[in-house]
Formats: sequence, C-alpha cells, structure tokens
Amino acid sequence: EEVVQKLNKLDESSWEVVQYGSLPHDPDKYPLYAVKSKPWSDDRPTVMVTGGVHGYETSGVQGSILFIQTEAAKYAKDVNVLVFPCVSPWGYECVQRWNYQVLDPNRSFKRDSECQTYESKQLMAYVDGLNADIICHVDLHETTDTDATEFMPAKHAEKGLSYEEEVIPDGFYLVGDSKNEGGQLDFQTAIIESVKKVTHIAPPDDGKIIGEEVVRDGIIIVPAKELGLCGGVTHAKYTTTTEVYPDSPKASDEICNRAQVAAVTGAFDYVMAAMCSDIKRFYPIGTPGQPWTDAERDQWRATTKVQRSYSEEVVQKLNKLDESSWEVVQYGSLPHDPDKYPLYAVKSKPWSDDRPTVMVTGGVHGYE
Repeated sequence: EEVVQKLNKLDESSWEVVQYGSLPHDPDKYPLYAVKSKPWSDDRPTVMVTGGVHGYETSGVQGSILFIQTEAAKYAKDVNVLVFPCVSPWGYECVQRWNYQVLDPNRSFKRDSECQTYESKQLMAYVDGLNADIICHVDLHETTDTDATEFMPAKHAEKGLSYEEEVIPDGFYLVGDSKNEGGQLDFQTAIIESVKKVTHIAPPDDGKIIGEEVVRDGIIIVPAKELGLCGGVTHAKYTTTTEVYPDSPKASDEICNRAQVAAVTGAFDYVMAAMCSDIKRFYPIGTPGQPWTDAERDQWRATTKVQRSYSEEVVQKLNKLDESSWEVVQYGSLPHDPDKYPLYAVKSKPWSDDRPTVMVTGGVHGYE
C-alpha cells in the first residue's frame, strides 16, 4: 500500500516501473522495483536515487517517491532519471535495519564479494546491465534514536562485542565518499544549502558527527566503496548519502520527506549547472547544454535581416518562363508572411500522369 500502489499510480507516459528482481524468501510479496524516466536514451547521462537501503528509514523510501511525483520531471528533459524507491522492502515492512539474512544491506555493495545480500546483488546486476553513464547518485537515509537503542546494540550483540551508546546527531547531515575527489565538498555544500530551507543541519559533537571529523557544515566523508556502502555502488563523479533525523522535535514525517527531496534537487541542480559550465560557449544566444526556449528563438529571429530579394531574384525569373512550356504553380506559403513568401513549383507542359517524372529541389537551406 505504501510503496507499490504509489508506483502503480505514476504517469505511464513519463515513467516506466521495472521489476528487476525479488527477495527469494518471499518473491511474490517482495518484488524489487526501479523507476526509469521516459523516454530513456543511452546517449544521455543518468542521475540516480536510492531509498530504503535500510528499510526502517522511512523518509528514504517516501522521499524518493515524493521526488518522482513532484520534481523529477524537470530533470528528465535533459538526463535519464533512475530511482530505486525501496531497496529493502522486507526491512521496510518489518521496520528493520538488517535484512532477512540478518545482514546490513548498506555494507554489502561490493562487486565480486561474498558479503553481497539479496538486495545489493540484484541492484548491482541491474545497474551494470543498463550500462548507463551515471553522473550522480544520491542515497537517502536516516539516523534515528533507535540506532542507539536497538539497531546498534543488536549489531554489536550479533558479533559478540560490547556496546557503548552513541550520540545521535540532532539534524540533517551528509556522508561523502573520501575517495571520490576528496568527497566533492562543493557539491555536498550545495546540497546542505538546499536542505537548510527545509530542516536544520546537525551540529558537530566535539568536531565530529557519528565519530567522523566534520569537514564542512553538516558534512563528513568516509571511503564509501571500501565500506560497501550503496552510495559507492556506481562510478559517478558526484555521490552522497543523506542522513535525516526524524526524531527531532523540530521534524515531522512531511519535513523529513521534503528534506530528502531538497537533498536530491540540490544535488541534481548542482550537477546540471556543472554540466553546462563544462561546455564552452560557442554561440551568443542561449545557455550551453540547454535547449533554446521560445524567447531565445525570438531573439535569434530578431538578429536576422533581409539581405537579398526573393521576389526579384526568384519569383520574377519564374514569371518570365515560357508559358507554353512551363506551368508555375503556387502550392503554399510561409504562414508568418504569406504575401511575401509564396511557395512555387514549376511543372513541364504538357503534363501526363502516364509518364515517369524527374524532380529537382533547391533552396531547402535558403542560404545555399
């Protein structure tokens, strides 16, 4: 009801919902879905969102769906959009960090490794099969109070380790990949600035968040690929993992979902701007990397001027043809100025439908 039914209501003209697998312990109950923008083109770059890698982190799932419903279409004009709304559906239903195998999916995104889970193995196989040029990946998560009271104690107990309660950050923060160009900190900061408009950013605790040094406001970096985090599953230039704090008295379900959407749009806006800045300006009208608007087409028309006469150099010559041999036929006109720009064909006389015809066209490109 909370995930699949929402996906089934998406506009089929804009989105394709693809089942890329299922959880083997109950495949009918737990299909795995990806959502792809239409039309999909292998020639365009792809931006990607994952939610619900930890199924109990609700806003990762609902935020990714809200992004599709409200914001994704504007990016699908220029890039492919790929969303995995609920990577761990069993964890979502059972409100668990672990999966059915009693494994943490967000430590299992390593290719050619025995640590893969049902969830990570199938997602990686699907992504690899697309052979897409993924330029940005945003992985949506939460840090909750139950991390300290349930999930982290269970993790340590399962391994036979002792546990000391952790400090849960009060607010939103990001986890960048330290091995990806130093974490792409300007990219991370752009996301933080976008999220600030919706919810508060986590302050550091003695200069740290969850034990990691804060490198900028609300940002820590870790070696995502080495740890097997979903945020490191692609070779994208721009990657991040969001962490929303849903248990704050300042937060609500709506705010958490909107914060996830703000994180995604902040990321994609930065990437789209970077794509355009990488393209050198080669024409005085428009923005490099973006299609012209109607206003820019009007601007182009305003720069044109009449440099020769269609009437004198073409029409008058046609009117002087021998009428016994040639018939000049007006077959149409240009609608923006029909009196000035009639369209003519010249037919030989006598014309016979019983004979074959040879044809010549000129001036398809008028300047030639």
